[in-house]
Amino acid sequence: MGKRAGERRTGPKCVAIIGPFASGKTTLLEAILARTGAIPRQNPVSSGNTIGDHSLEAREHAMSVEASFATTEFMDESITFVDCPGSIEFAHEAAPVLAACDVAIVVAEPDEKKFPALQLIMRQIDDLGLPRMLFLNKIDKATAGVRETLKLLQPASATPLLLRQIPLRKDSIVVGSIDLALERAYIYREHAESTVAEIPDDEKAREIEARFSMLETLADHDDALMEQLLEEIEPPRDAIFDDLAADLREGMVTPVFIGSAEKGNGVLRLLKAIRHDAPDVEATRQRLGAPTGSPLAQVMKTVHTAHGGKLSVARVLSGRIADATEVYGSDGSTAKVSGVYRMLGKDQAKLASATEGETVALGKLDGIRTGETVGTSRSVTALVDLPPPAAVYSVALRPKERKDDVKLSAALQRLLEEDPSLAMEQNQDTGETIVSGHGEMHLRVTVERLEGKYQIPVEARAPSVPYRETIRKPVTQRGRHKKQSGGHGQFGDVVLDIKPLPRGTGFEFTETITGGVVPKQYIPSVEAGIRDYLKCGPMGFPVVDLSVNLADGSYHTVDSSDMAFQMAAKLAMKEGMSACSPVLLEPILKVEIFTPNEATAKVTALVPQRRGQILGFDARAGWAGWDVVEAMMPQAEIGSLIVELRSATAGVASYVARFAHMAELTGRLADDVANGHGKAA
Repeated sequence: MGKRAGERRTGPKCVAIIGPFASGKTTLLEAILARTGAIPRQNPVSSGNTIGDHSLEAREHAMSVEASFATTEFMDESITFVDCPGSIEFAHEAAPVLAACDVAIVVAEPDEKKFPALQLIMRQIDDLGLPRMLFLNKIDKATAGVRETLKLLQPASATPLLLRQIPLRKDSIVVGSIDLALERAYIYREHAESTVAEIPDDEKAREIEARFSMLETLADHDDALMEQLLEEIEPPRDAIFDDLAADLREGMVTPVFIGSAEKGNGVLRLLKAIRHDAPDVEATRQRLGAPTGSPLAQVMKTVHTAHGGKLSVARVLSGRIADATEVYGSDGSTAKVSGVYRMLGKDQAKLASATEGETVALGKLDGIRTGETVGTSRSVTALVDLPPPAAVYSVALRPKERKDDVKLSAALQRLLEEDPSLAMEQNQDTGETIVSGHGEMHLRVTVERLEGKYQIPVEARAPSVPYRETIRKPVTQRGRHKKQSGGHGQFGDVVLDIKPLPRGTGFEFTETITGGVVPKQYIPSVEAGIRDYLKCGPMGFPVVDLSVNLADGSYHTVDSSDMAFQMAAKLAMKEGMSACSPVLLEPILKVEIFTPNEATAKVTALVPQRRGQILGFDARAGWAGWDVVEAMMPQAEIGSLIVELRSATAGVASYVARFAHMAELTGRLADDVANGHGKAA
């Protein structure tokens, strides 16, 4: 393999800024925007005035809760940066963003505690085949050497971490960096461009060693460079830059840059690498398998604004999209663009149109969802499949005032548009509106948006557990309904054989009537009465796993009716159930918990505390350093499980659960549930 031409790409780029919680992503975006002149100065996150965390919820909780878009100019090229949340509870925001970006900047710290979170992010990027750079932030606060830090972080990356810079220290304090490709030293200046300097004599040996290591990695994909290194020939600088760019674009390496976003250090070198080395929309289009020709865009985010209505933030993959353009969704929906806007946080600037590569907000694309592909052709194929991650936390919502029922439903639909990872269900048994998401904070922010953005005060509580009742022994019970009140009376008489069935069988109705003691036209009424009773047994829950046989009865030629036999059946069931040894059933879920293996012992200790039974644990397939713990756990105990799991795993554990079976619940817990004081999920 010979040296590859590293032709510099041009045109608008889209860059995701992603990384673990509190690694400095929003600060880096602020530093980039200040350095490129998009904002007059860099504001600290603590000021509550940054471009990235512009929502009320983000500022209230001092954390990013949604993807934020900001477009700026650098060296006459347009670049849109997308600040993605770092918390695992809002990680779903990154999926539709990353799919349409050209490159990701992964912001990491020299902190081993955040390694599992970094591993999750790197895997997400790997799965998409997205080129990425790593910005090692807070280098001024690092206690370990940069190469030692890279050894720690390397297992999180499927590609080699390629060190592009090393820190320049004076009296053990980082005062700048040495660029290994340019072989120059840069002295940091706070919130200003670094000054170029000669590499100090006492740093030259370290620089030569680190540079050779960089060249060795590049030579793995360049035979000509390998020969030059073996023959101790200094390779041309242009060839090195060609290889750096080509290996990044092809996903062969993850270049590593260093700096301090808080002080604006290292930002300019990062920007230059993005401009010269990162791929552009052509490569992204090829990665997504997008056709060329007619205008096409990928929707990355949906926002409902207070005054401008619905905005669909989209990356234009090909062609030009102008105001009033009619577009078609991949699901067949049709919409007309009502405004094209350039984004800078919460602010928008209106444009006449957007060209290939630009990331813009398109106004009022009703019916178009986040993650959808839109174009001017009537036959648009979806480019991205974004299955929502499994929900791990749920709340039951209801408005504090009944008059807000309709408003709440409409507001929730808008929130589901903005955040496709939310799920909503109307529980038919309990009548509850259940909203599910990815953690306590995720749903807290959802409630805050309902109350703040949509002005709907709501009550949020744990959803009801779908308990059931069954019986332990059979009984035969007569039920007679007789009423005389002038004119036609009411008469129905039945004898029912009530028997338990195996768990999971449900309900079975039979009849063995002989001699017409209960006329055939009334038998369906008997079944209807039984089924109506089974909706609420003696403990207040639906009754399951029993058979009822209509064995005998009597009727009156004048006074018998459908209603009379329904009432007779209900009376027989009500009186018979108490003699059948009724027992409460609770749902048991099979749970798979995903955890870093250093926290497996903590996780396995949590399960029995919630009446769970450990089935076993094993290494998680394809995930180095992770385990999967399998357990059976009552649904009543699983509601806040994710809170404890994340507390035990530095915020990265997750789980999936599915219904396994119903099991008897007895003793004090059953009494509490029956008395209405049960432990909620």
